[in-house]
Amino acid sequence: MPSGRPGRVPITTRLTYGWLGLVVATAIVGPWLPIPSWDTVYDDALGVGPFTQGHVLGTDGNGYDLLLGLIDGARLSVFIAVVAVGLGGLIGGALGIAAAYVRGRADTAITMAFNVVLSVPNLVLALALVAVFATNADVTEAVAPWRRIVTLVVSLTIVIIPILGRIARGSALAWTSREFVLAAQTMGMRTRDIVWRHVVPNVMPAMIAVGFLAVGVVIIAEASLSILGVGVPDGASWGSMIARGRNDLDYYPHVVLVPVVVLALTVICTNHVGDLIRARLDRREARI
Repeated sequence: MPSGRPGRVPITTRLTYGWLGLVVATAIVGPWLPIPSWDTVYDDALGVGPFTQGHVLGTDGNGYDLLLGLIDGARLSVFIAVVAVGLGGLIGGALGIAAAYVRGRADTAITMAFNVVLSVPNLVLALALVAVFATNADVTEAVAPWRRIVTLVVSLTIVIIPILGRIARGSALAWTSREFVLAAQTMGMRTRDIVWRHVVPNVMPAMIAVGFLAVGVVIIAEASLSILGVGVPDGASWGSMIARGRNDLDYYPHVVLVPVVVLALTVICTNHVGDLIRARLDRREARI
């Protein structure tokens, strides 16, 4: 039986908000913290385990402190996830709402494009795009890190567009048939005003709910691409930390386990927030 006073926030939800707040705060203020750089080498502490004096989470075989790496890696991991989901939601939402409101051939064409992109596994599509656009003709020439990151963001954005686009289209189809939208059309209100005042505000909650789930998808995709060797280079993100430490798994398992746990907790928390928003949205729509 549930306990406590009505409306009390469950401990799991509070922990979720606390963890995500910590991750976001670390990503924002991490570069200005008075701590050494993540690539500082500790020659006297190679591969030491967690809770070693001076190294709370230990170091890897190269002498890099894992806590410093996680703090610095949060910046890129969160940046890539938020930008990719933000751009994907903006573009996909616009296309989905347009398809639902205009309908006809435009709806058919946009829906078909979404289905074509969704028919390709997300990781395979992102891997193909990064491999094509973030490589040089001369294999001996290194790819600039900024080019790899930009290509990665664009690739993951393309993956997210049809996911959020279909959510926007489905939600917009439901709202455009509501009485207040039909009444606005009957009164001669301009299409742009109807969309901005009545459709977009009601579609946004559903997109935000799925957007949190998409953040988890992007974080995992970025980590997977890094492990495959086409993600963020040089251990500058959580995924690339895992990629850098996978060869030392037999000798220093904590080198991989620590960033995996942090990544998993972040994805679990984003999924939990998405589920909470979806539950509130369902209750809201049931009252309308």
